[in-house]
Amino acid sequence: MTGGLGRGGRYQLRQATMVDLIRTAYGINADNVVGGPAWLESDRFDIFAQAPPNTSMDAIPGMLQALLADRFGLVLHKDTKPLPSFVLSAGKGKPNLKEAVEGGGAPGCSPEFPQGPPPAGTIPMLTVNCHSVTLQAFGDAIHNFAGGYLTSPVVDATGLKGNWDITIRWNGRGTNGVSIFEAVEKQLNLKLEFQKYPSAVMVVDKVNEQPTPNPPGLSTKMPPPPPAEFEVADIKPAQPGSPQRGGGFMPGGRIDLRGFPLKQMIAAAWELPPNADIPGAPKWMDTAQFDLIAKVATAGPITNPNAPPIAIDDLRAMLRHLLEERFKLKAHFEDRPMNAYTLVAAKPKMKKADPENRTGCKSGPAPMVKDAPPGLPMFQAVCQNITMAEFASRLQQIAPVYLTYAPTDATGIEGRYDFTLAFSPIPPNMMGGGGRRGGDGVASPTINAPPATAGGGATPEASEPVAALSLFDALTRQLGLKLEMQKRSLPVLVIDHIEEKPTDN
Repeated sequence: MTGGLGRGGRYQLRQATMVDLIRTAYGINADNVVGGPAWLESDRFDIFAQAPPNTSMDAIPGMLQALLADRFGLVLHKDTKPLPSFVLSAGKGKPNLKEAVEGGGAPGCSPEFPQGPPPAGTIPMLTVNCHSVTLQAFGDAIHNFAGGYLTSPVVDATGLKGNWDITIRWNGRGTNGVSIFEAVEKQLNLKLEFQKYPSAVMVVDKVNEQPTPNPPGLSTKMPPPPPAEFEVADIKPAQPGSPQRGGGFMPGGRIDLRGFPLKQMIAAAWELPPNADIPGAPKWMDTAQFDLIAKVATAGPITNPNAPPIAIDDLRAMLRHLLEERFKLKAHFEDRPMNAYTLVAAKPKMKKADPENRTGCKSGPAPMVKDAPPGLPMFQAVCQNITMAEFASRLQQIAPVYLTYAPTDATGIEGRYDFTLAFSPIPPNMMGGGGRRGGDGVASPTINAPPATAGGGATPEASEPVAALSLFDALTRQLGLKLEMQKRSLPVLVIDHIEEKPTDN
């Protein structure tokens, strides 16, 4: 899902599942939306609405709640259910926490970036500084920053009230350094443990799969958004060999790309798959690097300092317009025969689905429990009540490093299935020289993937431990499926004309 309150008070959500819409309207985690029909996480919707002038951000969730009740007949109720969680609790003795000091800055947590590379022979550490936060807010922050370890929400069960100033340091998953669990225990004298914990949930009692029809004359009542353009934009060639840096698409309508090849900028602007072929692209597009910094013109609700980030779709449209203008770029989409994978059956070994489960796949890092051995981080997809055609259509999103395009289904397998697929997020042939460094650095080539729980049903299990498995090997060994390369017609971006040097700023 992408979107939010954008230019001119236009509210838009694209590619949103009903679970996305509920979590956005009610401000809860997707895992805390339970019950409802099987399609709740598979059907997707686009919402376009015009907010009244001077609408406050606080009013938007209530307006979305009313819209869902009116157009989808959505009925919910609150309840408490045990959910997989990482529970933050008090350790033995007094917690090592510092009460917040007034005037120390805005409340919140932010990472501390190192000055220069780490000393030789040391493992890089991530440092997060929090000021004037509750322990639940601290738990939410480390869940975001330590996602390789914490694949379920963090729940505060310490019973400690008040606001705190906290600094915590840990090493990324897959290293032999300090895990987030050790850091919490040794630095804060608290405990962080994986368990099922009673959590507040929203239960879906009733919802219609089809919304009521849009009212007539809607196009005349909803004015088009203001032109998609930047207020200021600076593009210039970067020094050859410059490292890629910058914040990318940033909150507040800013783009910061430095040392980026033009081909990557074009891929970002047109939302192309990773490593996508771009016919007609000259060879210099792969190597010519540029610095691009641009800022959106503020208008209407965006002047509100509490407004959400400008929708990524709007930023992509602005970037497309900028590249077309400055590089005299002309391009179009057309269908061409391309190399792409097809999903076929080898010796299928999947479990028939529980029809009560929602249809869909939850993908992300495999769960990390406190005493799991260090090793190669594993990625996983937990799929429930899913057909092979639906699974094939999701595979490129699950494993974009491996697949440029979504495979087609040629398994011939009928019915719906529950399963977990666990594999290395880094293809083994890309691990040379010790592998990737950073938050999920690589130390050892093996790790056992613990079972994971997907919201709304039982836990499908991977059929065996995994050891630096590629996606292709994992499909065969765990599910009895294969990916075979074939030619098929696919829409691709074709470059008709582009200048090597941008026009002057």
